[in-house]
Amino acid sequence: MIKRILSVLLAVWISVPGVLAAQVSADSAILLDADTHTVYFEKNADQRRLIASTTKIMTALVALQELDLDAVVPVPDAATRLGGSSMYLKAGERLTVRELLYGLLLMSGNDAAYTLADACGGVEVFSEKMNALAQKLGLRDTCFANPHGLDDENNYSTARDMAVLAAYALENPEFAKICACPSIKMGQRWMKNHNKLLQMYEGTLGIKTGYTKAAGRCLVSAAVRNGRRLVCVTLAAPDDWNDHISLYDQQFDSLTEVYAAKAGECAVILPLAGGGTVEARFAEDVRLSLFPEEMKSITWEYEAPHFLYGLPDSPIRIGKAVLMINGVNMKEVALLCG
Repeated sequence: MIKRILSVLLAVWISVPGVLAAQVSADSAILLDADTHTVYFEKNADQRRLIASTTKIMTALVALQELDLDAVVPVPDAATRLGGSSMYLKAGERLTVRELLYGLLLMSGNDAAYTLADACGGVEVFSEKMNALAQKLGLRDTCFANPHGLDDENNYSTARDMAVLAAYALENPEFAKICACPSIKMGQRWMKNHNKLLQMYEGTLGIKTGYTKAAGRCLVSAAVRNGRRLVCVTLAAPDDWNDHISLYDQQFDSLTEVYAAKAGECAVILPLAGGGTVEARFAEDVRLSLFPEEMKSITWEYEAPHFLYGLPDSPIRIGKAVLMINGVNMKEVALLCG
């Protein structure tokens, strides 16, 4: 079996609107496709800024990387003296990592952040792990000095870097599950998610709010419609909820459902060893929702043999076709011969 790469542009006649013309209150903002990383809107997206509790996206990822969810850890006294948003932990109390993660992402607990860092060797060691992951992800304008996001000139990022981080975070099933949870009772604690978009906007997937006086209102969110996932980030945004809703609506409303291929349609022609050719056909319809910007960036990659020894008596699978958008695998479908 070899891999044949045949690029075929999808011909779709559609009126393509102009550049997303959103007006946002944020000093910095970006709207990014979680899967293709295509940017649909940006405003000062590479400006380094304080990011407040959106820092906790990275905190959660490092904790998930380093700790067992069922591990029980003690709350250090220092965790209870940070101030700011809290899940109201008490010194000496013992909680599972899972409970602390819910307190971190729903209630934005600074005490939860500190406790998780303490369980991983302390704030300094934990911050180094945060920065190591940031470097691995290519977040060039991001630096973490603490796990909670309280103001520190060495704790900063950009809208673009935070969007890339959020898209990465969504791929972690446990993170995605927790940040999408509207509320939960764990033990004697009732925890409600600070992210109002979960109630305000259908399809919201999470992710994290943040606020300090110096950073202003910060919000990293994600939403899905017709299988397409977008990530939105606003930093220093007085009207962040409406900023996100406006950006999502304008982009999602441009989605168009198209057939990229139909069942039985010829995908590629293969030679037969004894002479002649045979068609390899799509096994099923390939239908998906596309943004106007993607209409000319669709390609197919075909994985199929160099040739067949003979024509099969009945349809058999001889390979697959992979639909790509901007080089990203979006859909796979079997190829049949016979």
